Amino acid sequence: MVHTYDLDDAVLVLEDGHIYIGAPFGATGSTTGEIVFATGMTGYQETLTDPSYDRQIVVQTFPHIGDTGVNDEDDESNRIWVAGYVVRDPSPTVSNWRATGSLDDALIANHIVGIADIDTRSLVRHLRTAGVMRAGIFSGAALRAEDGQGVKSIDAMLEQVRATAPMQGLSLYDEVSTDQPYVIEPAGEFAGQEPKFTVAAIDLGIKGMTPHLMAERGVRVHVLPSTTTFEQIEAINPDGVFFSNGPGDPEQADQMVALLRQVLDAGYPFFGICFGNQLLGRSLGFGTYKLKFGHRGINQPVMDVTTGKVEVTAHNHGFAVDAPLGQIVTTPYADGRFGRAFVSHVDLNDDVVEGLQCVDIPAFSVQYHPEAAAGPHDAAYLFDRFVSMMDTKQPVPAPESITAPHCADAADGTDSKENIANA
Repeated sequence: MVHTYDLDDAVLVLEDGHIYIGAPFGATGSTTGEIVFATGMTGYQETLTDPSYDRQIVVQTFPHIGDTGVNDEDDESNRIWVAGYVVRDPSPTVSNWRATGSLDDALIANHIVGIADIDTRSLVRHLRTAGVMRAGIFSGAALRAEDGQGVKSIDAMLEQVRATAPMQGLSLYDEVSTDQPYVIEPAGEFAGQEPKFTVAAIDLGIKGMTPHLMAERGVRVHVLPSTTTFEQIEAINPDGVFFSNGPGDPEQADQMVALLRQVLDAGYPFFGICFGNQLLGRSLGFGTYKLKFGHRGINQPVMDVTTGKVEVTAHNHGFAVDAPLGQIVTTPYADGRFGRAFVSHVDLNDDVVEGLQCVDIPAFSVQYHPEAAAGPHDAAYLFDRFVSMMDTKQPVPAPESITAPHCADAADGTDSKENIANA
């Protein structure tokens, strides 16, 4: 197929050769990364500023983006982290009383290259079938041929895309972590009071809402760099330890796995979210694997197998833990050094592990985001569970029986481990 475009256009190039031609949105230039899609109808500002999207080009499945502009309150970090941005119909106007600017201007200020006016439905259907992959967006001067004559060829852009490092095998948590420790004091009804508990939170790409939700429960949160040692954690004398969400391949996080094993050996109550869940899985001796296209959105149904309750949850992950469903097992690491554990939460779309709970030590984690600022907030109780565990210093009580949900007749293209293996 012959693709016609000029210097006024923007071109999206996928590593498998699929091409989409649209209009520049945000900054012009070139960018490459893993292209993924997010299904939320709201919360685009939180998505853009989530450090877990480091080095990823994000496609918004909801067609109208930018209606409410941007504001100074909803950022999850101090910058936009996405590598590029793909939307169908950016709003030409901003209409919200909280807005301090437009999304387009924010993208330009943060040098985020984007593309608009393409068929995002077609693009997402392709990614669901073929799987996420490397991609690049080219516009403005980056679309000009190197000899200055005309536009750059598809082959030249494709070569640049294929030279980009794939997400599998990348270690990125040091790239997004804070450089210096900082403290979030108790807030809300506990503001100005002595903390009920102290938490050492390892920042692997932490979102701003996470320490805030702990602070609202009377917790003083020490947010620490990914380079923190166990001795530095001990010096804080915390009541509990938290590992945050973050980008990259959990198989490339041996340093963090070693640190977490020291935390578990010392008996500190532990709570992990997203990347923190994958690290707990690895620390217990389970493996991880890359999902075909991942979970990214605010509408994922997850069952808590201890209660049978189904929560609508927010997700942003491209990797998952490989652990057996529906049973309490002795953890594989060092002949059961950390006792028994079970899969506590399961995604009802595809049976992906969404949570782990230890039976004999005070540790649990979830793969999804109970701190999601844009909602839903069904899973906020997990922060109360962490506070309760710090109070008792005991594991969360294990149920007498475990519901083992199964996604029957899962369609080809879901992210179940079986379908990924067959893709």
